Amino acid sequence: TRSLSITSDEKSFETAQGEKVTLPCTFVLSEEDEGPLDIEWVLIPADNQKKEQIIIMYAVNRIYNHYYAAMTGRMQFTNPDPRSGDGSLDILNLKSADTGTYQCKVKKAPGVQSRKIQLTVLVKPARTKCSIEGSQEIGKDVILKCASQEGSPLLSYDWRRVSGTQELPATSMLNKNTGELLLKNASQVYSGTYNCVASNRVGTDECSVELNVTPPINTAGIIAGAVIGTLLGLSVLAFLVFCCCKKHREKKYEKEVHHDIREDVPPPKSRSSTARSYIGSNRSSLGSMSPSNMEGYTKTPYSQVPSEDFERTPGQNPTFAPSKVAAPNLSRMGAVPVMIPAQSKDGSIV
Repeated sequence: TRSLSITSDEKSFETAQGEKVTLPCTFVLSEEDEGPLDIEWVLIPADNQKKEQIIIMYAVNRIYNHYYAAMTGRMQFTNPDPRSGDGSLDILNLKSADTGTYQCKVKKAPGVQSRKIQLTVLVKPARTKCSIEGSQEIGKDVILKCASQEGSPLLSYDWRRVSGTQELPATSMLNKNTGELLLKNASQVYSGTYNCVASNRVGTDECSVELNVTPPINTAGIIAGAVIGTLLGLSVLAFLVFCCCKKHREKKYEKEVHHDIREDVPPPKSRSSTARSYIGSNRSSLGSMSPSNMEGYTKTPYSQVPSEDFERTPGQNPTFAPSKVAAPNLSRMGAVPVMIPAQSKDGSIV
């Protein structure tokens, strides 16, 4: 007895991320299949304990595609009318999370058939970077490295030379799994541009690097220059510190000398005030004398007070006779000398 049968036989697909894939599900009906046509796509989880997830369904001449939110807007039946015998599924803008096992179920009673398809979403190599490890000197070993930041395994790396002879040096050793190219005992003829191609089953990516092999550097001279420069720098620094300390000490000494005031020495008095005090004392003495004594006193010469210390008008300069008593050294005592008239036995002032 003939019954419904699925004619597509593909069992697995490998597609790059971001691309579109069509999971086939074509079928043929028999004359005995009289029930309504139902087509259902489900995602079978890797964990058998979990339930199948319905993705899209065709039933009673209508399409239902709201079951699986992760693929909303990214899936559709290839043929808008699956009754034609094509229940294939299109998945757009593939993501790595779309990897899994999908099953197509076709039912038209009494016929029922299903088919599983394995979908693997791979990521193309991307952001591939090239670098050089080791000293680029003649006679040294140099390693060219290549690595992709993105890409599904298994990644394979291949190096080629794009300048000069366009052939890898005879001493080179390539590891396609790690992307390392070892150049032993490098020479100047190895200099040039090298290109690395990273690839997997869904795509490729490239990067380039420039190798420049040079003679060895005179490291002894560089070290000696660095040592001499360091010593000179330390010497200049020590000299600056010494100058700063010396200047600081000098300023401190000047400040101490400037503010050093002796407490046992009184401040000096002005000559002008001394002279005025002297004149006032004389005038007080003269005022206390009697008229009889003034006659002899005015005849006595007096020239003890310097003229520059005070002002006096002509005709008012009293003259006094110098005293026979030796005056003490008043300059040492800090006092103003005062002449006191003395009266002799005969009544005259001396």
